[in-house]
Amino acid sequence: MRPQRRVTVFAPSPQLTVTIEELDGIPEMHLHAGGQGVWQARMIVSLGVPAVLCAALGGETGNLLKHLIPDEGIELVAQEAHSRNGGYVHDRRDDKREPVVEAPGEPLSRHELDGLYEKTLVEGLRSKTVTLSGPSTGQPVPADMYRRLATDLRANGCLLVVDLSGELLEATIEGKPQFIKVSHEELLDDGRASSDDPPALIAGMKELSRQAGDASVVISRAADPALALLEGELYEIEAPPLHPMDSRGAGDSMTAAVAASLTEGASLLDAVRLGAAAGALNVTRRGLATGGGDSVRAVSDRVELRRITSEGEAA
Repeated sequence: MRPQRRVTVFAPSPQLTVTIEELDGIPEMHLHAGGQGVWQARMIVSLGVPAVLCAALGGETGNLLKHLIPDEGIELVAQEAHSRNGGYVHDRRDDKREPVVEAPGEPLSRHELDGLYEKTLVEGLRSKTVTLSGPSTGQPVPADMYRRLATDLRANGCLLVVDLSGELLEATIEGKPQFIKVSHEELLDDGRASSDDPPALIAGMKELSRQAGDASVVISRAADPALALLEGELYEIEAPPLHPMDSRGAGDSMTAAVAASLTEGASLLDAVRLGAAAGALNVTRRGLATGGGDSVRAVSDRVELRRITSEGEAA
């Protein structure tokens, strides 16, 4: 089985998103598929790389998602489930995201978990790259499923990119992924860094890399420059300043662009540069992970990667 030039995205439980906006005083409702894996797949496709989304779909929300996901040019491989997918309604009429309703998804049954695992493994083996994303709400799949997927995919030569935290990250790093993206808040919440000062974050990043078998790691830091440990070298990543419209989804856009770029054979430095551009451009739009591929590549020319020391100073 020769891997195809595409990215398989594991998104165990996507959600239905309903956003209320207003144009010239008239309310508008926007219905989309959402959740970390969907946002990643959306950005991968916008960069011209095929994406396959593996997910469990069930209930009324799941039935809608079966139509919404393929409509975005994403290949959907779905595990039929009795468990309902989650969703939310957000009001953005005042240009601020106000939650109206947040409905969590339901846990999957043993047979549904087995089916989802099998489908993800097979699609992953057919792909050059696999991205493991977290569930939208709660934890419909056990952490051990991430450990097994990571281990099996890596043992069969897949390029593994992960964007996780907590128990799911702990399980996944046992499989030795090649690339890990995590936010500084997640690093702090997981007890992997003692503070948000660069030296503490860098120390946590180095330990995470070591546990994952010398993986490359990127730490996003909201509006501050991201930090990266790439093939043993430390970098500060400076993206061009852009006026934010909605910061949600920026980290997912970064991860997706890295996965897409590596799938196309780019160097790790160029992949991270494109990832930073995708994250920066994402905040200028209301839609999550909706930046155009040509625009992302144009912005990437303005991204700087500066070598630094373990103290966060210029090398």
